[in-house]
Amino acid sequence: MYNTDLPRRAELPSTGKLLRSTALAALIAGGLLVTTVLPAEYGIDPTGIGRALGLTPMGEIKMSLAAEARAEERVATETAPAQPVAVAPTVRAEAAPVPAPAPAPVAVAALPPAAVAPEPVAGRQDTVTVTLKPGQGAEVKLTMNKDSRVRYEWASAGGPVNFDTHGDPYDAPKNFYHGYGKGRNELGNQGDLVAAFDGKHGWFWRNRSGSDVTVTLKTQGDYTKIERVL
Repeated sequence: MYNTDLPRRAELPSTGKLLRSTALAALIAGGLLVTTVLPAEYGIDPTGIGRALGLTPMGEIKMSLAAEARAEERVATETAPAQPVAVAPTVRAEAAPVPAPAPAPVAVAALPPAAVAPEPVAGRQDTVTVTLKPGQGAEVKLTMNKDSRVRYEWASAGGPVNFDTHGDPYDAPKNFYHGYGKGRNELGNQGDLVAAFDGKHGWFWRNRSGSDVTVTLKTQGDYTKIERVL
């Protein structure tokens, strides 16, 4: 049987060489992490090299798709508790039969001002516009305190979109979801959003059409900040 000769001590690398090799390997690994892995996987590009190499857009797309997937999961698991919004048309329909007598029209005319009276929604006003490519999603959130009220209206130009109106408290637990309403193939929506808790509340839209669409959101009421988070 042939036995391999053991290396002599002089042939073995010194401790200094091993340390240098280890440090060099760590530097190379760190460089690859910062310049390629972080940009390609998470869209984080502190050096700018990832964007120059075309890796950062890949990471941004991955993160965007992951966020959209989470939003769609929340939509799928929601039991649509906010559907009572449909009650509003029912209430108005009941008011219509009242104007049977001649004086009734006067009473009906007086009702709308009473309904508009909750205009103490005065406060901050903003208009936000987002353009969505086919299959793309976007999310806009308002920072609100509990019981704050915001009057909103949004419209989609170029085609219908799917939407999900929901809220997240600060430090929300994993898989938390609180919905205010949702819809598919809608060209717009309006109403009042009353915050159920301190946190961020708003809208998620996704363009399921084959062409670009532009969503314009108008808000007025009691909130401290509006931002696009996706």
